[in-house]
Amino acid sequence: MKYARLMGTGGYVPERVLTNDELAEKIDTSDEWIQQRAGIRSRHIVADGQSTTDMAEQAARQAIAAAGIKPEHIDLIIGATSSPDMLFPSMACLLQKQLGISGCPAFDVQAACAGFIYALSVAEKFIQTGAAKTVLIACSESYSRIIDWQDRNTCVLFGDGAGAVVLSADNQPGLLSTVIHAAGEYSELLYTPNPLPGQQNHEPYAHLKMRGKEVFKIAVKWLGDIVHEVLVANNMEQDAVDWLIPHQANIRIIEATAKKLGLSMEHVVLTLHKHGNTSSASIPLALHEAIVDGRIKPGQLLLMEAFGGGFAWGAGLLRY
Repeated sequence: MKYARLMGTGGYVPERVLTNDELAEKIDTSDEWIQQRAGIRSRHIVADGQSTTDMAEQAARQAIAAAGIKPEHIDLIIGATSSPDMLFPSMACLLQKQLGISGCPAFDVQAACAGFIYALSVAEKFIQTGAAKTVLIACSESYSRIIDWQDRNTCVLFGDGAGAVVLSADNQPGLLSTVIHAAGEYSELLYTPNPLPGQQNHEPYAHLKMRGKEVFKIAVKWLGDIVHEVLVANNMEQDAVDWLIPHQANIRIIEATAKKLGLSMEHVVLTLHKHGNTSSASIPLALHEAIVDGRIKPGQLLLMEAFGGGFAWGAGLLRY
């Protein structure tokens, strides 16, 4: 059996750091309120003239270098973003151009904050069937461009950044399995309208809309359920997990998931406090950081989970 094995990771955040105190100068909020509500102290903001694809390229080149390959060895590119530079071409195609490669398939998945898990699931199937041998997944978000900066319930939560991984076919276990779900009937609780005239929910400025309390309640329950589901699918108990690498959305959701696993917060990779919610990029960014700083060791079992607009949610088990 072919497995999708993790060969390299990359991460990038823009230089500009926006602190809670700076936000408090512009809107009715405070550092204490934001930290208590979400666990966030600061976030990074994309520069003028810097694109979502530019950030993806930075992360992708790191992942490619870490994998010890050249860009031309990649035979599939999967992008994940809900803040693309264009409606089309896909970010994956734009990234393919910037990496200087051509010919391999390149496309985006759109599962909002669950984009990385969805992309992992797709990559896994391509590798298992032999349709691809070396897959680049690049997740990049410029949420600062779709946020209403006068809405304190959303603008304090999100940040910009990119994360990437390279997966290759291997006979040894790597990505053990993924589980993904969606429930479109909840789409009105978390969405960004189409800015084009004549489109459904058209608004001239496509700002993210979120009914936070409802989203929180559903996310806590379904993330707990999917953590159980992916462990059962692999005949594993929760104490087999070495690290939880969650979507970095809200500290209370993360703590609830860790408690469900019986994990102390010392075994949870957190970047939320300094990055905010970077949507699809949050898990690969956190994964990259924990590998680079040596927290994650070879052979350890990693559980990754995410929940986002759609609603779309999923989890994956990875043996590093």
